[in-house]
Amino acid sequence: MRHKSYKTIKRVTGPLMLVTDVEGAGYNELVEIEQKNGEIRYGKVLEISGTDALVQLFSASHGLEISTAKARFLGRGLTFAVSHDIIGRVFSGMGKVRRENANIIAEKNLDINGSPINPTARDYPNEFIQTGISAIDGLNTLVRGQKLPIFSMSGLPHAQLAAQIARQARVKDANANFAIVFCAIGITHEEADFFISDFKKAGSLDHSVLFINLASDPALERIAAPRMALTAAEYLAFDLDMHVLVIMTDMTNYAEAMREVSAARKEVPGRRGYPGYLYTDLASIYERAGRIQGHIGSITQIPILTMPEDDKTHPIPDLTGYITEGQIILSRELNQKGVTPPIDVLPSLSRLKDKGIGKDKTRADHSDTMNQLFAAYAKGKESKELATVLGENALSQTDKLYAKFADEFERRYINQGFQTNRSIDETLDLGWHLLKMLPRTELKRIKDHLLDTYYK
Repeated sequence: MRHKSYKTIKRVTGPLMLVTDVEGAGYNELVEIEQKNGEIRYGKVLEISGTDALVQLFSASHGLEISTAKARFLGRGLTFAVSHDIIGRVFSGMGKVRRENANIIAEKNLDINGSPINPTARDYPNEFIQTGISAIDGLNTLVRGQKLPIFSMSGLPHAQLAAQIARQARVKDANANFAIVFCAIGITHEEADFFISDFKKAGSLDHSVLFINLASDPALERIAAPRMALTAAEYLAFDLDMHVLVIMTDMTNYAEAMREVSAARKEVPGRRGYPGYLYTDLASIYERAGRIQGHIGSITQIPILTMPEDDKTHPIPDLTGYITEGQIILSRELNQKGVTPPIDVLPSLSRLKDKGIGKDKTRADHSDTMNQLFAAYAKGKESKELATVLGENALSQTDKLYAKFADEFERRYINQGFQTNRSIDETLDLGWHLLKMLPRTELKRIKDHLLDTYYK
């Protein structure tokens, strides 16, 4: 039911509009602004002070004649219409289908802010998701229900990596219903065309839902886009019992939109000018991942963000790291060497990787070979640094073997390209092939019965 209309719009400053003498307005309530010529714009309530309501417009305020416009408070928040038909569709950041005559028949309209999951109802993530990328599957394994961000840097190919994961990701159970929800935030028209054409060309669109928010769209749409995507994911996971992987890129654009809105509201800034509530706001997005007891479906998140000035201590990656369960870090050095995807495995971390690997999940040798590969690559990098300082002649024969191992590990294990899709068995077999470069006596992190089986 629609609420009363008000002709008491007093002021518009940028994307913000002040409406006075309002009765019963609620925080985040949707507002319809109707102009004299019948044009309708939308906004939402950002702040309430007595009978004054501060409304943020979803579109630019240019051309809005406040003297004749009416503000109608709709008594509900922003919603997204869902049904099984959302699969295979491309939406805007505001949840509108990006093609004419393609509207869906909704089964229900869901508030995009969702409902918090009771912590006692959460089920522990413990099942493997295969991305087809060895540096992730073999060493920083993604687990169903986990939130595992990718930290990138300006100019690195995180868009290609996001498309590759979306194209290749799958659960091991061939009978499981699996879906991708892909949310692009603040991207260019060129990037939007790349993502949409990549999904169509690979046939991934048949089991995907895409949300595309362009850099030219209003800041509020960038704030709404990930919530639209997660609302779709929650419907697919907990109503249709699907396993959903949500990929969101670029969360830095989302945080910049938050800073823009905060500045317009004249709030006291926090670190680097971002609002003080950035942590809780990001948590309200990231914590919508997980598994719920009694439900078959699950939501796994891969948020992607570019670190401003390549700084891991910047508020966006710093706070994201606190909330999520690890991080995959891309390396500018590897990218300059031509390694794709340029994943720096040593500082990367998946805190739940040990829960999704092993017998009946991946393979019994996964944990030991993972630890041995990490140790051998780290020692190989140290040997190469030592050779740079003291010269190669100062290295022992074993150190030279480790240095050669590090080069081969980067060239063959990490550098698989953006089109190669490796199964977990192929990744583990490749790891063994590389470990055979080292004497058996050096493989101290692998159990003897596994060495007897695989080290031939």
